[in-house]
Amino acid sequence: MRIRIVDAFTDRPFAGNPAGVVLLDAFPDDNWLQNVALEVNHAETAFAHPLPAGGEADWALRWFTPVTEVAMCGHATLATAHVLHSTGAHEGPVRFATRSGVLIATPEQDGSITLDFPTAPLTPVEVPDGAAQALGAEPRAAFDTGPNVGDLILELADEKTIHALRPDHKALAAYSARGVIATAGAENPALGYDFVSRCFFPNVGIDEDPVTGSAHTALAPFWSERLGRPDLTGLQASPRSGRVRTQLRGERTLLTGRAVTVIDGELVA
Repeated sequence: MRIRIVDAFTDRPFAGNPAGVVLLDAFPDDNWLQNVALEVNHAETAFAHPLPAGGEADWALRWFTPVTEVAMCGHATLATAHVLHSTGAHEGPVRFATRSGVLIATPEQDGSITLDFPTAPLTPVEVPDGAAQALGAEPRAAFDTGPNVGDLILELADEKTIHALRPDHKALAAYSARGVIATAGAENPALGYDFVSRCFFPNVGIDEDPVTGSAHTALAPFWSERLGRPDLTGLQASPRSGRVRTQLRGERTLLTGRAVTVIDGELVA
């Protein structure tokens, strides 16, 4: 059985967000899936198997962090679509049956892949007590991102503040949200991006996620409303860094990026 490590939302190795991808004939025991994800020890490992022809989806897809299964993951979906297309296992758009409904990944002529995800609903909430101390900066506002994403958006003053964050991950883990998305507008849009973010998920075993596709289903409506444009580019300013092109289409958000396979090996356990 082959296992591949794919760097997603990047066009070069050792950047973006790495994900494990395992193609199966069917899903085995959940304990095995979780153990493989723990062994891979990346933000997510994706497991997929083909479905019978003629249904609403082509492949079943699940995602696991090192400690738990998650309801939605953008970068591992991009990585899985990349593997299916690069190995010839699937041609053209691929429909994934997931816990978040049917998600579609479409290969583009320039080599990128566009994901069709549900747009996250945003609800203004009070900034949690202690957020400034936990994050290391004073939030301007806070928003809940709904059940599919399950994160807390904290808007900060500027891009410099985002880059300088050194959060207390133990303190962030006290929040009931899956994780915290810190975001601010770009200081210089001429550099090719409109907003910046960093994402912290200590509650699911990931102190900082390098590039978070699912977070951009919330960041897209958040920044499209403020900037007055439906099509934007986000820079996730983690140490590995990566860019996500977003297109807000009402109840759906399109996320476009590239992916690179960096390891192709044999899973023997």
